[in-house]
Amino acid sequence: MATAALRNCDPDPDLATLAERLRQGGGLNAKREIAAVARALGLPGTQAIAVGDDCAAIPDGDAYTLFAIEGFMSEFVAADPWFAGWCGVMVNISDIAAMGGRPLAVVNALWADGISGATPLLEGLAAAARSFDVPVVGGHSNLRGASGQLAVAILGRAQRLLTSFDARPGDTLVAAIDLRGRYRPPFLNFDAATLAPPRRLRGDIELLPAIAEAGLATAAKDISQAGVVGTAAMLAECSRVAIDIDPAAVPRPAGVALDRWLMSFPSFGYLLSVPPASTAAVVARFAARDIAAAAIGTVGDGTQVAITDGTHREVIWDFAAGPLIGCAPQPTAEGRP
Repeated sequence: MATAALRNCDPDPDLATLAERLRQGGGLNAKREIAAVARALGLPGTQAIAVGDDCAAIPDGDAYTLFAIEGFMSEFVAADPWFAGWCGVMVNISDIAAMGGRPLAVVNALWADGISGATPLLEGLAAAARSFDVPVVGGHSNLRGASGQLAVAILGRAQRLLTSFDARPGDTLVAAIDLRGRYRPPFLNFDAATLAPPRRLRGDIELLPAIAEAGLATAAKDISQAGVVGTAAMLAECSRVAIDIDPAAVPRPAGVALDRWLMSFPSFGYLLSVPPASTAAVVARFAARDIAAAAIGTVGDGTQVAITDGTHREVIWDFAAGPLIGCAPQPTAEGRP
């Protein structure tokens, strides 16, 4: 999980200024490093399990086993170790939910300088495991490390998948974000989870598999450190589609500058590609749990991810010029993945 330092942002910059800030954002540009890793691994290749989604989805009878891992930047672990431990559980659960799944258990690997250095990480991890009711079932520890390091892996299960590969032209892009939180300085992390009642957290996560099983969405992705637009770009790349986003339509907390918000990591935040006929039903499901949700854009044919105010349009990423994460499936003869 990358961490971008906060800065003072002018409220609601014009579209061109906003676009340039998004293009230069550390969260988006960090995702470019994935492409180099993908090339080194020979991806995308002919493997049966697609790579580039929030989790690996492994066929398992009439369902899927979901498998994911998250690692955390040293700066984040050093500055906010308790929350880093919490996030070790939370962001993995978000990955499972984004795939339409339910979490089963997590394991962790940590390095620290003695038990005193490990304790805040472990306490945050344990607190999140209790709140989300997802057990920690093992892991690896090294208490002779020079500094704190943390990675957490998770298993889950899905009856019906939501993936990054199934957004289709004509879909509506819906953003659902819990705005009941506050920032944790000095990073762009918006914490809407640690003070929330555990029962509410568990019920909110259940929304995603319920939407998947009802067939209301074609694709989904949790909003990562790349922010709303960067996450939309990863979704567009994997689905080989274009996405236009109206930044003003993105749900955001009162008093938060638009550019700051679009580059933030929300504790609970998802993008869903939804057939127009299902958009109102999807938004209503989130609204029923006091989670802000809105149609923020459109999915179409093409290679560009852009922001628009209805009059002007600014391209943030054009896959015709190069990949972002480099995991898009190869197109078929018909031009679709």
